[in-house]
Amino acid sequence: MDREKMWEHAVDFHGHVCGGLMIGFRAALYAAELLDLKYSEDEEVVCIVENDSCSVDAVQAVLGCTVGKGNLLFHMRGKQAFSFYNRNTGKSVRLVQKDRPADIPKSESLNYYRNCSDEEMFEVKPTTIELPEEARIFDSYVCECCGEKTGANWIRILDGKKVCLDCWSEYDRLNI
Repeated sequence: MDREKMWEHAVDFHGHVCGGLMIGFRAALYAAELLDLKYSEDEEVVCIVENDSCSVDAVQAVLGCTVGKGNLLFHMRGKQAFSFYNRNTGKSVRLVQKDRPADIPKSESLNYYRNCSDEEMFEVKPTTIELPEEARIFDSYVCECCGEKTGANWIRILDGKKVCLDCWSEYDRLNI
């Protein structure tokens, strides 16, 4: 798919054109170039995003990283930063958005992000988080309080009963 069609796909997926979407679009394309990435059918590509902004939708649309497949993970730090991993080669990169020049008003940021070079837009750094293991599939248990099925990893034992996190109350005598 050519760049313009990928952009249209990202816009259709996201719902509108905005600077945030362009940031994620450019990050995904730059990572694809740096790491020889293709659209991820399963978990070949992993992305850890440090925000939950519009930019994340572009990563999903361009590289196929999704929460449901387990190859899109959130490490919330409020930064326009993206760590990309190629499971096939073991290579990775962290892209951190640079500030746009002070003389470019926010109203012109979409144009700037569309036309600047990758090097003007992102600082390329080594990843700081190890490549996460592939997503696991957990057995499910019925919570003995609310009756809802819950993955085994999120079950707790309370008074001898298997309970979900919503029904479990943490024990802390100091309330710190």
